[in-house]
Amino acid sequence: MDDIANDISSTIGRRIHAERTMRDWSLAELAGRSAVSKAMLSTIERGKTSPTAALLVRIASAFGMTLSTLIARAELQSGGLLREADQPVWRDPGTGYVRRHLSPASDMPLELIRVQLPAGVRVNFPAASYAFIKQQIWLISGRLEFAEGDVVHRLDPGDCLALGAPSDCTFHALEPGADYLVALVRG
Repeated sequence: MDDIANDISSTIGRRIHAERTMRDWSLAELAGRSAVSKAMLSTIERGKTSPTAALLVRIASAFGMTLSTLIARAELQSGGLLREADQPVWRDPGTGYVRRHLSPASDMPLELIRVQLPAGVRVNFPAASYAFIKQQIWLISGRLEFAEGDVVHRLDPGDCLALGAPSDCTFHALEPGADYLVALVRG
């Protein structure tokens, strides 16, 4: 891993360890709740691997939070302004998916996340990852196919989609890829 990826992996790993410790959970308990092996959790907590989005979603869901919240808790300092250079950026090593957390840390339930998804890439999220949030997706550029359960939406630049009840979802970037904003509200 390069130094930046290693720093982010270490920060995320420390946050996962802190969340687990606050709940007084063993690695085995978190493994059971997240369906991620104890060995993988240990490797993640020690910052020895950069976990995929799919793994982090399962871990975040076990804690009752979104992927965005988990990453935000790992990376953000409090304050009303979050400059672009300080916005946490995370790249999924499995897909090349890039997620930039735009929102400053605050008590507001609103979070803004910018995602860049390479052409042809599919990212799947289980319904459990949407259980605590409501969200909208606004396509900035490119083309995105979004499957919400059995319903498939094709988004073109400028289109905005409000998600319905929690269901298994798939983001699929069509040529030339997709750059989109996710606005989510917790609670």
